[in-house]
Amino acid sequence: MAVTTSPERDIVATPMQRATREALYAGAIALGLFVLFIGLRTDQNISNELILVQRWWLLAVVVVLTMAGRFLYVAYGQPFLANQKIVDVATGLLPQSMAARFFRLPYFIAAVVTVAVLVFLAGSLDGLLGPGLAGYARFLRALATIYALASVMFYFRTFIHAHFSALGITALALYPIIVVLVLAVYGGSVAAGFQGSLKWVDNYGIQILIYVMLAWGLNIVVGLAGLLDLGYVAFYAVGAYAYALLGTQYGLSFWILLPAAGAMAAFWGVLLGFPVLRLRGDYLAIVTLAFGEIIRLVLINWREVTNGSAGISGIPKVTFFGLMSFNVSDPNYIAKVLDIATSSAYYKIFLYYLILGLCLLTAFVTIRLRRMPVGRAWEALREDEIACRSLGINTTTTKLTAFATGAMFGGFAGSFFAARQGFVSPESFIFLESAIILAIVVLGGMGSLVGIAVAAMVMIGGTEVLRELDFLKQVFGPDFTPELYRMLLFGMAMVIVMLWKPRGFVGSREPTAFLKERRAVSGSFTKEGHG
Repeated sequence: MAVTTSPERDIVATPMQRATREALYAGAIALGLFVLFIGLRTDQNISNELILVQRWWLLAVVVVLTMAGRFLYVAYGQPFLANQKIVDVATGLLPQSMAARFFRLPYFIAAVVTVAVLVFLAGSLDGLLGPGLAGYARFLRALATIYALASVMFYFRTFIHAHFSALGITALALYPIIVVLVLAVYGGSVAAGFQGSLKWVDNYGIQILIYVMLAWGLNIVVGLAGLLDLGYVAFYAVGAYAYALLGTQYGLSFWILLPAAGAMAAFWGVLLGFPVLRLRGDYLAIVTLAFGEIIRLVLINWREVTNGSAGISGIPKVTFFGLMSFNVSDPNYIAKVLDIATSSAYYKIFLYYLILGLCLLTAFVTIRLRRMPVGRAWEALREDEIACRSLGINTTTTKLTAFATGAMFGGFAGSFFAARQGFVSPESFIFLESAIILAIVVLGGMGSLVGIAVAAMVMIGGTEVLRELDFLKQVFGPDFTPELYRMLLFGMAMVIVMLWKPRGFVGSREPTAFLKERRAVSGSFTKEGHG
């Protein structure tokens, strides 16, 4: 058995002893961190007085799980990972990878059979198992489905890697169609398929794509130009309020106001860029953070224009280029024009393809700009501003173009957000939104479009999945609300990813300028914070 020796004293500690010691340390840290967050909860009694509700049992569960996880990782996880790097003396080969052991054909067949049986019994699960166990069965069905899909991706990983972009765009384009067809078969009618697709298209598809577009816009400023921006949500707010005010006051079309909102956000991006031309690092972050708060406070206090905290309602919907409307009372309503059944899902599906088109436009412009002189100037500015200036590059225009371009895409996303919601208020544009968008960029890998899209799907989609875990109320009580813990899980996921993948999901990048052969640069060869 492997042993470790303390440098201070000649004491030999076995892996079990070291795991026990570190588990106790982890439990103590978890107790100190979560005693106020989980152990105590504020509530109101019948007299409308503020009281403290003690939840020591839930705190104990969290501490025990933390200790168990740390113990298992140190006692078994670390030795296993160390053995994965040791060559077998008999065969001269490395041990089989964890993925190859996890994704095996018998497991895949069992997962497919489990999904098929639970889908077949979906309508009678509550009667057979009861409401409590039925929730666990649905959760098992979701896990089996995820495992089966992950297995398929593992077995065809070479083909997927070679054609990732084409397959990804195809999957996104077919997503609403597949959702409607699956739910139509499950519900027994096309109308049930359209009606059931509302949640999956809106809460998952549209919501994730909005954050993908925002993160790609911020990626131009942070990932390509290396300018830390903590107030990006301000441009999101400018685009949303530009469409809301001009659309409600003057009745202008979305297709006219979309470029107008982007231009207005770009204008404010240039205004932000001028005062911060000489700032870098933490000082730049503080100024951009202040800019975001200034915009939010202006939206709250300028009541004559923005209606203050009450927000703006009655924002007009998007039309299909003026040819078809999505308002049932209009004579050119899409169902009347195409002679099909009335459904509210048509508008959500149209919005999905609209935001998908905007995301693809953002990616296309970003890729083209990276290959142009301005894109290479951004990358030079990111690596070393002094060297960039010594090469004759105008850092003033380089910074301003980065701020303006990133802000423009934030304005596009803001105008779409206003059209989707039909209502905007300052509460939608708080600093937390900027932090989430920046976290997505960092976790995905700064400068990587694919990594950022994966990070947005995992982080935003993962928080939406929490809303489906109602069966946990059977374990933690009827007052337990899983979605309230989304930020806690979000932070834990960020810590885990930063420990295992410090450069983000995609830790390498491909330079725009290369000699003879295009080759990706590993994250280990890039400057810390710019991988």
